[in-house]
Amino acid sequence: MSKNAIWITGAEGRLGSALLELLKKDTNNKVVGTDMDVDITDMDAVEQSMKVYRPNIVINCASISDADYCEQNIVKAFKVNALGVRNLAAASRSLNAKIIQLSTDDVFSGKNSGQITEFDIPDPQSVYGKSKLAGENYVKELNPKHLIVRSSWVYGAANEGAKEDYFTYVINHAKSGTPFQVPLDRIGSPTSADVLASFICCLLDKTEYGIYHASCEGMCSRHEFATAILALSGYDTQLAQGYFSVENRGRISILLENLMMKMTEIYTMPQWFDELKSYVDKHFL
Repeated sequence: MSKNAIWITGAEGRLGSALLELLKKDTNNKVVGTDMDVDITDMDAVEQSMKVYRPNIVINCASISDADYCEQNIVKAFKVNALGVRNLAAASRSLNAKIIQLSTDDVFSGKNSGQITEFDIPDPQSVYGKSKLAGENYVKELNPKHLIVRSSWVYGAANEGAKEDYFTYVINHAKSGTPFQVPLDRIGSPTSADVLASFICCLLDKTEYGIYHASCEGMCSRHEFATAILALSGYDTQLAQGYFSVENRGRISILLENLMMKMTEIYTMPQWFDELKSYVDKHFL
């Protein structure tokens, strides 16, 4: 197999860390990971990095994903999640490189019932969702060799100093024995960074393009997710105290259907609970 030259941006985040670890196991890959050391919002910096790394695949994991921060910092959110993606898409096309853009279920409103496929029309309601959709559009417009991978409720280990994910949030409360409140009415499909990275790796040498949904199969509430984390890690499940959140009443949760994955038969995502158990066994037991 020919060697891939891969540039991962946002390599210190949850998914970036998992990808870097997985890809470096294959000696056929030449992998470079960058984070804050390359400012993707600076076109000159992106073009210079392209010249130095000369990748044939760019995987963009760089993002501002804190929804509350995005609401309060619209310019910064769009600068990273849209302008930065524009720069990477244009620069990767100049080298005829494939770009894999990581996106989110937040590009949908959550107002429609049922599972959402890659063929449903996005309708983001938050600044975060709108900025991520803008990034998707830049990728589609500027580089025909693109893959957009949307996922949901991504959890997983990241480098020290990275933003706390939901899994770590639950474990930290468990370690201190501190009860915490968890919504009973927020529904989704928890997906580990490990399994998402595995799916992305399977795409590298395939001539697949377009949009793919990639979330674990099945669904649960945030409360069910929290109690499963506690139980599998050997902590008291009573620490997770369920409640109905006012802001979520009347809102239908977003459930991604991995339709393209099933049609192409290139990968099968596990059930969310099975993957959570595998993640706990691998990282914490």
